[in-house]
Amino acid sequence: MNWGSGAEFFSMGGYGFYVWGSFLVTAACLAAEPLLLAARRRRALERLQAERQRHEAAA
Repeated sequence: MNWGSGAEFFSMGGYGFYVWGSFLVTAACLAAEPLLLAARRRRALERLQAERQRHEAAA
């Protein structure tokens, strides 16, 4: 594919909204995934620690 200018490249023959929108959504998902996983891990560790403390207090 050959584009005459940068504007033609970004417009992608009229499909630029869909092309660049899909790139943006994909990048947002890739950026959010590690953050969401870290939060889930932190909550799981907090729950395990609380359960361990309850178990030790009961013993």
